[in-house]
Formats: sequence, structure tokens, C-alpha cells
Amino acid sequence: MNEELLVLKPSGIWKYFREILEIPRPSKHEEKIVAYLLAFAAKHKLDIERDKVGNVLIRKPAYRGFEDRKTVILQSHIDMVCEKNSDKTHDFHNDPIDTFIEDGWVKAKGTTLGADDGIGVAAQLAILSDNSIQHGPIECLFTVDEETGLTGAFGLEPGFLKGNILLNLDSEDEGELFIGCAGGKDTVIHIPFEKTKVPESHLTYKVSVTGLKGGHSGDDIHKGLGNANKILNRLLWRADRDFDIRLSHIEGGNLRNAIAREAYAIILVPETHQLNFDIALSVLGSQIKNEYNITEPQLSIQMMAMSEKPGFVVELDDQKKLLNSLYACPHGVIAYSQSIQGFVETSTNLASVRMHDEQWEITTSQRSSVESAKDDIAFMVASCFYLAGAAVKHGNGYPGWAPNPNSAIRELTEKSYLILFHEQPQVKAIHAGLECGLIGDKYPGMDMISYGPTIKGAHSPDERLNIETVTRFWELTLEILRNIPAKN
Repeated sequence: MNEELLVLKPSGIWKYFREILEIPRPSKHEEKIVAYLLAFAAKHKLDIERDKVGNVLIRKPAYRGFEDRKTVILQSHIDMVCEKNSDKTHDFHNDPIDTFIEDGWVKAKGTTLGADDGIGVAAQLAILSDNSIQHGPIECLFTVDEETGLTGAFGLEPGFLKGNILLNLDSEDEGELFIGCAGGKDTVIHIPFEKTKVPESHLTYKVSVTGLKGGHSGDDIHKGLGNANKILNRLLWRADRDFDIRLSHIEGGNLRNAIAREAYAIILVPETHQLNFDIALSVLGSQIKNEYNITEPQLSIQMMAMSEKPGFVVELDDQKKLLNSLYACPHGVIAYSQSIQGFVETSTNLASVRMHDEQWEITTSQRSSVESAKDDIAFMVASCFYLAGAAVKHGNGYPGWAPNPNSAIRELTEKSYLILFHEQPQVKAIHAGLECGLIGDKYPGMDMISYGPTIKGAHSPDERLNIETVTRFWELTLEILRNIPAKN
């Protein structure tokens, strides 16, 4: 499987990327990729260490003549976002990722690709296994569970890392060097509801929202993409107001850091309202599709009559509490930076809505490069649901990464890029969260930069990796390593 990757250059990085694609590695279930790393280190006679939370550190001594150089840490995360199209049969705990090449991009067949951050892992392994590469002492840090909680970076302890220069290989726009990122936190809501019997003389419908692009809730939040949860709730709220529908089931979205792509609900409509309901919801659906005709051309809104009735409906007051809360809950960009033009400062993502027994669980995530603003938007989201009598829990969150104007590794990386490609890279901060914020918090004074090849559609089945930029990513990494200065 994935044999077509073996003809790509540079061969080393693509060889290891192909091997990684064969290894299931969902967040919090990284045992198979960890076993692979342990075997890799043993094969290449490299020192390896694991910490209490499962992070893996592989050390490699300097190339001959580079022993006096400063130690560099190369860092990436070994887990991946597991998203698939609803019509795709795939078990992320057991099945390999199946790829194909199209128009200069590597893509997966109906699932996330895992280039975020599998390509960073592959680069580390290629460097560790190639004894012809010139570099000083290096440490390759492979963190766990970045995608669902940053628990690997949270769990780092002082003394585990020896170097004080870190190359984070987890950015997704080649030609851009990142020196700062937003902090974030999760807000999870639980709303209890009561069940009641299905009313007589009602027709059952399944209302679904599909075809959205989804995407990363940090990188893509400013692109005007549709959120399936918000769109579905908009339809249900109107139907509740105008046609006295009853809600039986609602479900949408998946991961906290992904914009919801699909959502559906099972509802009951009074027989007397059937014709008007069909017309009104069709009109509203067309209006919504027109609103998103540029950013979401594949948006599909369907209402399908069902012959089988559900076993219950939600008590009416509880139904209204949910629909009103979801309508009021903000989603998207809340504020742009006042100092960096076009840079998203604060945002929130209505990630998922789930039913468990007799309560709804709603997962949201907030990001901001300003700590007080991060708290403010989290409290704003919470307030929408407090009005519905919900229980709200905020996660501990993670810190942002403040840019260092005197960063030596930023200066070296800029210079290396210019020498290699004869153009100036863009140096910027990113609204997405990076592990650099937590690592810098654990290791004050760590000089860090983040970069990578171009990955589009991360956290969705549209994820794709640009082949040409992998070559530039590889060449830049080797140039940086070759020119790390000597110890003072």
C-alpha cells in the first residue's frame, strides 16, 4: 500500500512517511507508533527515553567535526486527527491510511491523511537514520496526544530535554516561519433533558447538513467556512418556532479543534404542518446555501421523511433551552489583532453536540493571543448555556507563545531560507495552538521556531500534503542544522 510514495524525493523522508501511514495512531492511542519508535532506536543503536506521560526522546550524537555545536531539539507530535467521510469505512485503530497522488499533492482516500504531524515525524526519523547529514548533537522529541489536549507537552518535566534550541516541525504553510501562537482552552457543557412519549399525528424527518469543508479551528477559523452545528440548529430553531416540531435526536461535529463538517437531527412534525414545513425549510435551506456559495460550494441540506418513529422526544422546555442556547452560542472570529493587521486575536469553535442518556454534551474551544480575552470569550460561551441551566466546565487551557524579537534561531532560519531559495520568508504568529507555548513555559529561555511544508485541509478528509514543499522543508531543516553555532 502507498507504494507510489517511494518514488518521491527526498527518498528518506518519504520512506518514513509511508511507514508511518501504515501505523494507526489516534490521539490517546499511540502505543503502536511508540513501539515503532522503540524498534527504530534499537535498530539504529540510538539512545531512547520515555517520560511519565509517554513522550519519546531519541538522542543522536554529532556528526564528526560538529561536536562543539549547540544541541538542537527537533519536535513533532505522533498522534493524528481521525476524521472520515460518512460514507467511508475505516477503523483508525487498526487500518492504515490509504493514499493517492493528484496534481502534486498527496491525499488520503476519504480520511484525514495524518501529514499533521506525520511529515514532521518522518523528517526526524530520516535525519536520525542518515549518518551523512551534518549536524551537532540532536534530540528528537516525539510528543503524544497533541490533537486532543496537548497532554504530552503538558506532561514534560524539567531536565528531560538538554538542548535550548527547538525546531517545531508542525506548521502548515511553507515559506512562513512562526515565532508565536495563541493560547487556548476548552469549554464543555452538559444540559440535562427529560424524555417524553412521541406525540400522535406527527411525521418523522431526518434533517442533515453535509458537504462542508471542515478544517482546523485555528488555521481556518477566519475563512468564512460553515459550521454544521450552527447551520443545523438554525434550521431546527426556525422549525421549532414556526411548526411546533419535536426533537428526538441531534448530533454533529467531532473533535474540539475541528470545525464541524456534518450534523443531523431526528425530528417530528405535526401532520397539519407538513406541506408548509417542507416548503419553508427548503426555502431557508436554499438561502443558507446561497450565503455560503463561495466558501462552501458543496454544502448539502437535506430533509428526508422516515417511516420508523423514534422511541421518544425531548420534553418541550428542554428542547427550547437547547435550541436557544446553540443559536446564541458564538462561533468564529471574535476579534482581530489591533497591532498585527489581519491576524486573528480571539476566536471560538462550536465543535460538537452529542446526546448521552438524558443529557446533551456540547464541546467548544476558545483561542486567543491575549490571555484575558481568552477567558472573556470562554465566559461568554458559558453564559449562553448557564441561561439554560447547564453545567459548564472549563479546561485548564494552554499558554500562548510570545514572539521573541531577539531570537537567534529565527535569524538563522530566515538567513538559511534566503540562501536556499533566494526569497525572504514571512515571519509571523499563528492563531492555532502550538506545543511551543507549553514547552517554553516548561523550559524558560528555550529559543524556538516553527515551520513545515504546505498542508491544506488539516483535520478534515480534505487534508493534503504538497509534494514540492516537502523538498524545501527538508532542505531548510538540513541547512539550519548545518549552521547551528558552536557552544559559548
